[in-house]
Amino acid sequence: MAEGETRRLNIMRMLSKAQHPLSGSELAKEFGVSRQVIVQDIALLRAVDKNILSTNKGYLLYEPETANTKVKRSFAVCHTDEQMADELYTIIDYGGTVLDVVVEHEIYGQITVDLLLRKRADINEFLKKIEQVFAKPLKELTNGNHFHTVEADNEQTLEEIQRQLSKKGFLVEL
Repeated sequence: MAEGETRRLNIMRMLSKAQHPLSGSELAKEFGVSRQVIVQDIALLRAVDKNILSTNKGYLLYEPETANTKVKRSFAVCHTDEQMADELYTIIDYGGTVLDVVVEHEIYGQITVDLLLRKRADINEFLKKIEQVFAKPLKELTNGNHFHTVEADNEQTLEEIQRQLSKKGFLVEL
């Protein structure tokens, strides 16, 4: 087996056993390669249908068995930077998991970034990271308009999340 194939097999083993996301830097250090090599390995693994999410905390294996017992819905939303925490907390507090953020850019098309925000601590860490690196949220590319794919245990939970987002004025009618 070639060196790259062996490394990718070992990356999959590490991800399947990991209790938390593994950063590209962590994996690069483990295998004695550059972070860019790991990024390429992850892209190759995804190309063969591996369920690897790239979150703001690192890479995570997302098991389809878990996903199949849940329901998902995409919400079109718009808000200010100051309202971002409230929007995300609303989704989490009413039983949802924010899987991603999606924007439809007029030049680049659809841009999707995995988030996997399950609890308030995840949101706080995400917001802190944005602040620390002086990054702009992806919604800035589309005047605040964006989508979140939200996962929940049942349709009733998604309905309640939708009601709460609407009540707070975050939902956008398409």
